[in-house]
Amino acid sequence: MFTSRRGSRTAIIAVCALLAIALLASCTRATNTASGETSAADNAASSAQKPNIVYVLTDDLAWNLVKYMPHVRQMEKEGTTFTNFFATDSLCCPSRSSTLTGQYPHNTGVFTNTGDDGGYRAFLKNGNESKTFGPTLQHAGYRTGFMGKYLNGYQPVDRNGSPGRVPSGWDEWDVAGHGYEEYDYDLNENGKAVHYGKDPQDYLTDVLSKKATSFVDASAKAKKPFLLEVATFAPHGPATPAPRHEDSFPDVKAPRTDAYDQATRNAPEWQKTLTPLRPKEKEEIDRKFAKRVRSVQAVDEMIGRLESTLKARGVADNTYIVFGSDNGFHMGEHQLRPGKQTAYDTDVKVPMMVTGPGVPSGERVARLAENVDINPTFQELAGLDPPSTVDGRSLAGLMRGKREDDWRKSVLVEHHQAASKRGDPDAAPSNAGNPPTYEAVRTADSLYVEYTDGQTEFYEMGSDPDQMNNRAASLPEEQRAALHRTLTALQHCKGAESCRAASGADS
Repeated sequence: MFTSRRGSRTAIIAVCALLAIALLASCTRATNTASGETSAADNAASSAQKPNIVYVLTDDLAWNLVKYMPHVRQMEKEGTTFTNFFATDSLCCPSRSSTLTGQYPHNTGVFTNTGDDGGYRAFLKNGNESKTFGPTLQHAGYRTGFMGKYLNGYQPVDRNGSPGRVPSGWDEWDVAGHGYEEYDYDLNENGKAVHYGKDPQDYLTDVLSKKATSFVDASAKAKKPFLLEVATFAPHGPATPAPRHEDSFPDVKAPRTDAYDQATRNAPEWQKTLTPLRPKEKEEIDRKFAKRVRSVQAVDEMIGRLESTLKARGVADNTYIVFGSDNGFHMGEHQLRPGKQTAYDTDVKVPMMVTGPGVPSGERVARLAENVDINPTFQELAGLDPPSTVDGRSLAGLMRGKREDDWRKSVLVEHHQAASKRGDPDAAPSNAGNPPTYEAVRTADSLYVEYTDGQTEFYEMGSDPDQMNNRAASLPEEQRAALHRTLTALQHCKGAESCRAASGADS
């Protein structure tokens, strides 16, 4: 093809102009990137590399229920299990507040389920909503979802029938108030009040399961990284099972551990009135335990459906699934009738399993971990630097097989006895475990408790794993003083550096 010289010059000028425009655009992008500005395409490319996070948080689920949950047991085989994972308090609201914010109760200001120092009211009053991992990850480009149980006192519908508050930072919000019975409840669905009745399809755990898989579907289609917390009410009492599970496990009974129906030796004063379990009480404990086993079957099935949905949408290999509980539950140990709120491992040592990219199969991590670590962990998994204001520490390295030699040597448990039992679903009679206010420090080999009435407890885990022989009176003064110093430092620590030092981690 032949062109004139004039046409050739015109073509050359046009090409040069296009090259100049392209070079200018490239320089502009480079300048914007350097100044912290990114284009939508850059954001999309960056988001595509970020892993998804699915967090299933159960209510009152103790370690003794894991054996009845096949999908959770499969998570143990395919992922990493934290064998020394603790809750900051064996009570719903203070524990969940610590999980959401990464801070101890003395920093969240949430110590009970109701009143001025507890529940949703205290959570809001102390400015905790902005500290949760939802807004942080949403700002980082994640699609965020929260479903199920939030905090005690949260109402999905107010007295006038209007929808309750939807906190900022959550793209999907499907939250109930009093959903313990699993039927006849309200959900706040993104600012719309929806009532569910008593039909089989209204069973709350199943409703959450459907909403969770829909959220995963929508997020995958949008090609956005996502964070989803599904917080079930199961197996909290009354531990209502799904209709299909009502007749399952007909012969199951509560575990007869070495602590079952045994009095604590040298027990603190609040246990002195306990008596041996009567035959009818043992039967009732077995009945309640069987209901708990049945009620977690739907939770386990939900995990299976989520796993299948993630695989079907092609995002399973880039998704972390984290399973846990807000606190444990005792059932006859120490002669305590069913309940929680103590510093014993039955109540504060809870399951914690994770699967996902880079997580080794069948790994068991014995490092001391706590629910204040969840918030910084999710932030690091999302590619963020956890803020210095969190009291916990990211578990991301431990999840991926890193040794973390400078890890903490102790964790804090703090509990306030509620001033009132009114409106508290966890209010307990004295024989079920209602200790006075205490602070406790758990190390790898011991538990030390200080009560406000002056009582103390000390248990050596190596020789007394069930924490049945209180040896506080025979503690050498030097050891007692060291434990007291550690406990005092922990209960006053604030922020990552302060709490890291208080926990005994190497600098």
